[in-house]
Amino acid sequence: MLSYRHGFHAGNPADVFKHTVLVALVRAMQEKPAGIHFFDIHAGAARYDLASEWALKTREFEPGIQRLWQSEPDAGPLADYLEQVKRLNPDGKLRYYPGSPLLLRQLLRPADRLTLCELHPAEQDILRERFSRDRQTTLICGDGYQALATMAPPQTGRGLVLIDPSYEQKTELADMSQALLSARKRFGHGVFVIWYPQIDGRDIDPDEVRDGLELDSEQWLDLRTTFPDEQRLGRMSGCGMAIINCPFRARQRLADLVGDEFLTTR
Repeated sequence: MLSYRHGFHAGNPADVFKHTVLVALVRAMQEKPAGIHFFDIHAGAARYDLASEWALKTREFEPGIQRLWQSEPDAGPLADYLEQVKRLNPDGKLRYYPGSPLLLRQLLRPADRLTLCELHPAEQDILRERFSRDRQTTLICGDGYQALATMAPPQTGRGLVLIDPSYEQKTELADMSQALLSARKRFGHGVFVIWYPQIDGRDIDPDEVRDGLELDSEQWLDLRTTFPDEQRLGRMSGCGMAIINCPFRARQRLADLVGDEFLTTR
């Protein structure tokens, strides 16, 4: 859907959860030297201005990244994630927030590659301006699920796909499952990461994807958080990250997040 713009929501508690898990997963995968190809199929803009009219209209960053910024964790995955945000704010004042394209780009090693897919024309222009001269990054302008369904396996044999849609479509999980079925026929051992919201009165259950792909417990890791009352975003009471083929080292690292101040699992 072209109506959704993440600028209204950047840096909110769901982003803090999603991006903390993403950074921890990437770090664990990078403990092996072979290059990794990262695919972000719902890229959005690479950077968000928290002083913009959009961000100030909702102020969702206040219970999210601003709260974490003020608490200053000094170690662990939260601190690692926060350090990536600080790279955009070298004066020590929180203003800019990195979307997943920029977070992933900041984490790339020389052997790694990044492919971004975006459907919205305005977001495409932003990504094109920022990454057009970046030899490690490729931009695909179009539908993320179509790109996923036709994705070629990485040359190194190692890849991670981030699936982070807006969930405006009623058929979202069915469309996702169909694209994943096609992608896994060519790249069955790839790591696929699915962000999903928990919304009161609306059933968004990633188990529908797991069951459709006939995955067993070793192939599926579902991490989720429930927001405390002061961090709830309207009807959004929490969110989750479901990971297909989570590597053992990453599984151990992500398991260590359970019990942190904002992470739960099931």
